Amino acid sequence: MANRPADECSSMDHVRAEIDRLDAALIDLMAERFTYVDRAWQLKNAPEEATVPWRIQQVIDKVRERADEKGLPPELAEALWRQMIGWFIQYEERKLGGDDGD
Repeated sequence: MANRPADECSSMDHVRAEIDRLDAALIDLMAERFTYVDRAWQLKNAPEEATVPWRIQQVIDKVRERADEKGLPPELAEALWRQMIGWFIQYEERKLGGDDGD
């Protein structure tokens, strides 16, 4: 299905189809991002290395700036990224602690 700009959607079916297309693309990107998180824990030595405050802030700052540039509320982007980062940190801590349960 071809991309249809939001202002060219003339029905809710069009809007829903585009949202579904974007959701699939977001999942693909998150899955790719996860491969790097999965690699990151392998390069660390201990559970306490999962949390790197300066790096978290650096990521949040970049995300907020990009969101603002794209017309997305920076608060929304930050909230989503903090949730995702929190989950990834917990994942790394479990892996580094020897708990492979998912």
